[in-house]
Amino acid sequence: MSNPARFDRGLTDDLMAYLAASPSPYHAVASAAERLEKAGFQQLVETAAWDGTAGGKYVVRGGAIIAWYVPEGATPTTPFRIVGAHTDSPNLRVKPVPDTGAHGWRQIAVEIYGGTLLNTWLDRDLGLSGRLTLRGGEHRLVSVDRPLLRVPQLAVHLDRSVNTEGLKLDRQRHMTPIWGLGRVQEGDLIDFLAEEAGLVAADIVGWDLMTHSVEPPAYLGRDRELLAGPRMDNLLSVHAGTAALLAAAAAAERGGSERGGAEPACVPVLAAFDHEENGSQSDTGAEGPLLGSVLERSVHARGGSYEDRARALAGTICLSSDTGHAVHPNYSERHDPGHHPMPNGGPILKVNVNQRYATDGGGRAVFVEACERAGVPWQTFVSNNAVPCGTTIGPITAARHGISVIDIGVAILSMHSARELCGADDPYLLANALTEFLRG
Repeated sequence: MSNPARFDRGLTDDLMAYLAASPSPYHAVASAAERLEKAGFQQLVETAAWDGTAGGKYVVRGGAIIAWYVPEGATPTTPFRIVGAHTDSPNLRVKPVPDTGAHGWRQIAVEIYGGTLLNTWLDRDLGLSGRLTLRGGEHRLVSVDRPLLRVPQLAVHLDRSVNTEGLKLDRQRHMTPIWGLGRVQEGDLIDFLAEEAGLVAADIVGWDLMTHSVEPPAYLGRDRELLAGPRMDNLLSVHAGTAALLAAAAAAERGGSERGGAEPACVPVLAAFDHEENGSQSDTGAEGPLLGSVLERSVHARGGSYEDRARALAGTICLSSDTGHAVHPNYSERHDPGHHPMPNGGPILKVNVNQRYATDGGGRAVFVEACERAGVPWQTFVSNNAVPCGTTIGPITAARHGISVIDIGVAILSMHSARELCGADDPYLLANALTEFLRG
């Protein structure tokens, strides 16, 4: 007999809708902003003056969004509680001259973005998404969410050793998608996308476009206890962070009168950056100035000085939430023998003494307290000493801003695949832990 879900799956259902609506970082930001707007958050323009009134606010820059809620009674020295995440995922991105082909096939030229598992993009129906830039600098989102492209794998008859010697892919020659037959004509792709977006092709002067799998997210397994879907690294954390910020803001509104004029514990913040998968070095990446600028302007808008900003940051804590590795049943030797995170076991605390993750003992205490208040189980992840460890925005954020950072996340399989796998309860557990953390 099937086991019932242990937790309310409403948040996981909502995550599935968010993943489907967010095929690119720009769509992910727009989807998050829409949720914030419905809750009464106000978008601020970076070139305009900001006021220090209480309430929810957010800033969008490209594929990044910073959102925060200023509770009644917050002073310039009130510390921040930040959930950090990233909006980008490894994929295939369209080159500046996209129209190409050979031998009667029409193809689209792509670059490899991030550390993607190339084989997962083979023989998969792909759509196109991203943004188009018009004369004058205006951006328009575009998404063709139907089978449009395909990277065909070579038949086994023409590569008899593929199953014994492994698949070998040349990133330049073997990863170019096809999208039709006939003679290659310059401008075909942009003409097509202009029509899809209701634009005039001559008005399009730039683009940031990428492929995405058109297969929707889905529950998996006999008991539907797993979730398969695209871009969970790291839209799962962006979605949970957005839900947690809205919940923390609602709690702050309810608790304002109960504090009786006392200063609130913190200003809760969501910081979702772009370009984590290729090093975070951009104006919308975690190594750029965006978060620091927003925090500083928030302090100054409340009448704060340089000294007040320093005091606020000294008490600030960030949870860097990114997916981590669940133990793989077919490759358990690649994992540390004493640390085997499992799906639906709750969020993982990620530790690396060489600062690939920023967690220390003090951070562990903060994370455990949040999980205990939320009634959420948690796990620990550390890498096998013989297997190099990845990294996150955590160490970058700690070094860039001089604040305490803890690395956490959800344990998944198939990280950096076109389609990843997590426990269906873990999005709920993560969001609840993040909510308690943001409440301070």
